[in-house]
Amino acid sequence: MASFAIAPGLAIDESEIAFAFLRASGPGGQNVNKVETAVQLRIDVRHSPSLDEYVRRRLEKLAGSRLTQDGVLILSAQRFRSQERNREDALERLRQLVIKAAVRPKRRVATRPTLASKKRRVDTKVKRGETKRLRTGPIE
Repeated sequence: MASFAIAPGLAIDESEIAFAFLRASGPGGQNVNKVETAVQLRIDVRHSPSLDEYVRRRLEKLAGSRLTQDGVLILSAQRFRSQERNREDALERLRQLVIKAAVRPKRRVATRPTLASKKRRVDTKVKRGETKRLRTGPIE
């Protein structure tokens, strides 16, 4: 079976990727009315044996509204006038999404504010309060 290479050591079996072709909107003249150039790529992320558990969970989170309730990722491509270029565009967008999901974000190390930054914050609050106090007129 052929596989679609994402990154070194990461590939998706081509049998997991399904394409549907439909008529695109936008420019193209009579071609738009006759030829099905738009591409809809579907891949079952939740049941994909090619993706490890971490990538699968992160991909589901990154996909957002492009993911169905059943865990199927749907990418639509209709930017180009030819079916083949739209197909390549959809595959490239899938590649970028999986690469983004595979990269583990750096953990943020919690730090405490410095004494100088605390002092600056309090000083600006005091100055602002003083400005507001001066705006009030004399009480009669």
